[in-house]
Amino acid sequence: MEELFNQLFSNGALLVMWGALLCHWVLPLPREAHPAVLWRKFAEQLANKVNSPGHYSQSLTAGILAWLLMMLPMLIVLGALKTLVWQPQLYELAFLLLALDWRNNHVFATQFTQFLANENSAAAKKQLAPLVNRNTASLSLLGLGKAGSETLIMGLGRNVVAVLFWYALAGGIGAFMYRMAMELARAWSPSRQQFMPFGIPAVRILAVLDFIPLRLFALMILLGNRAQASLTLLKQQAASWPLPGPSWLLIACGSKLELSLAGPAIYNGRKAVRAKLGGRIAPAAFHFAQLSKLLTSRLWLWVSLQSLIMGAIYQGL
Repeated sequence: MEELFNQLFSNGALLVMWGALLCHWVLPLPREAHPAVLWRKFAEQLANKVNSPGHYSQSLTAGILAWLLMMLPMLIVLGALKTLVWQPQLYELAFLLLALDWRNNHVFATQFTQFLANENSAAAKKQLAPLVNRNTASLSLLGLGKAGSETLIMGLGRNVVAVLFWYALAGGIGAFMYRMAMELARAWSPSRQQFMPFGIPAVRILAVLDFIPLRLFALMILLGNRAQASLTLLKQQAASWPLPGPSWLLIACGSKLELSLAGPAIYNGRKAVRAKLGGRIAPAAFHFAQLSKLLTSRLWLWVSLQSLIMGAIYQGL
């Protein structure tokens, strides 16, 4: 144990990661105060100026250029500022803190479980609506259970697992850039008709960034009970979902607890046909609590394994 602590404190990258996790839990940044809120609003304003939904190729080209316009200047500025800061580790810590969003997802899981248990669909819809692009007004309790489960799975998978993965590869700036790319994909999601095909480049770039971390986390989810059955279902259903990283993670969680996920959803009043994933049990409060517990245990396992791997790599270097 003493050797582990010595390694942690002698390794700047590990110290930053654990410092960010600790600060994030002790002093979480509210969703409403996060820079991502302004980022999405600016992205929507930009899309309103340059998007031409009626012209496919023009809209697609505009989507590529808009993504580059949003991301490249920020990357250049953040990289330039890093050379000027007094303490680079604090700089990395600040951007990893901005990229992480574990605590808010934990609060969402706790409150949403209570709403489902009390059959308070109005409160559940109100809590879920800001977190998704789909319409929530017509969702039943069963529909809320499925939508909430998908939101929790993807929220923790992207805002914790993928953020930490890109931090390990590209530092705090890399983790923050991933988070901003994720926010662009949400703001310009082509699941809403006005962003089709404008938002396709943003979604495909995010799919590339998600591919390795979400698939690795999905395999971690499969460990333990029902591993073989879940792996079989994963092979059967993976091709039915357009995004390879999220598909593995959703299927792994659904099959592990035999929960029914995905299926048709309504975006801006239009019904989108989506494949059904996972098992056959519609998530209720009990199942949602089980899912939250499963994800939390695997997240701590991910953090522990990443710490050991980073420690071994940096010690070897």
